[in-house]
Amino acid sequence: MERLQKILAQAGIASRRKCEELILAGKVEVNGETVTALGTKADPETDIITVQGKPIRNEKKIYIMMNKPKGVITSASDPAGRKIVTDYIKGIKERIYPVGRLDYDTEGLLLLTNDGEFANMLTHPKHHVPKTYLATVEGIPHGSELDKLRAGIKLDDGMTYPAEVEYKDIDTEKNEAVITITIHEGRNRQVRRMFEAISHKVIRLKRISFGDLLLQNLKRGLYRHLSADEVEALKNMAKSGKKGKR
Repeated sequence: MERLQKILAQAGIASRRKCEELILAGKVEVNGETVTALGTKADPETDIITVQGKPIRNEKKIYIMMNKPKGVITSASDPAGRKIVTDYIKGIKERIYPVGRLDYDTEGLLLLTNDGEFANMLTHPKHHVPKTYLATVEGIPHGSELDKLRAGIKLDDGMTYPAEVEYKDIDTEKNEAVITITIHEGRNRQVRRMFEAISHKVIRLKRISFGDLLLQNLKRGLYRHLSADEVEALKNMAKSGKKGKR
């Protein structure tokens, strides 16, 4: 017997949090009875579980890494009709969705899956899975300014956890700097807002790693399936994630 929201997430319905919302909204039934209590347990092998009248089934788990281009929406759909990341994924029948988000103007490593438990592990704040970005910023930040990011900086939604920040390149003619920054959170536009907080606007932003997974030479707009070892390594990192100090 397992918690209903976990069963739904493992079946690829959505992230665990979204599955909880479906339960609370009365859209889930177990053996013909509507369930609205989050603590409810069921047996996925013997119980008939439906979401909005449709029975769930255990799908083959899909784990994909893509190099998201700039100007693409990180979403499974877009009412405005803009290009979305799943437009680049061909030949996969399972409903997959992004693990977290990359901004419209941000490119780089993005994970997609139909494993809600996996997605929840990698995005939940308590796990602190590191994500590294290449940020090209206006001006050349002084070392003392980068120290503020290393210590944690106050944003409008609270203090950030300490970031790992290093100079990658400096162009004095263009008055730009390329800086690597590793964060352990996933707030909306976080890297951009962190640099804005030290008065250096981000011109270009690219995620180059997620945990120990590296983007490397994967070309823009292309994707590949993760190996079983890569998936296991990400899960283990999330399980062992330790809280930093703020």
